[in-house]
Amino acid sequence: MSELPLIFILFGGVIFTLVFGTFAYVIIKGLSSYFSNNAAEITRQRSTIVDKRSEVWGGSGDSSANTSHFITFEFEDHTRKELQVRSDQYGLITVGDQGELIYQGTRFKEFIRQY
Repeated sequence: MSELPLIFILFGGVIFTLVFGTFAYVIIKGLSSYFSNNAAEITRQRSTIVDKRSEVWGGSGDSSANTSHFITFEFEDHTRKELQVRSDQYGLITVGDQGELIYQGTRFKEFIRQY
């Protein structure tokens, strides 16, 4: 077996570094978000639901599609926060609902509707 040209060796090294770097970045970012949310205090704020949206991703070929659900909450001081919610919660909450939002960092905990 003859020696590979230098360009192939360099190209392979660059590809390996990019793939490894991407995996490392995703893992570090996920862990950072996890620990940041755990360190945040649990917050309860009166809010109104002002928007809902879904994001569908994947689903090409034989793989199934995934859906992420997001709800935008507006607080009494008119600031807004968008949080990702589970499918079962997304279906129970409608735009215009008012109540108490309970969250920790960027992690949705619960929305208690007030009638």
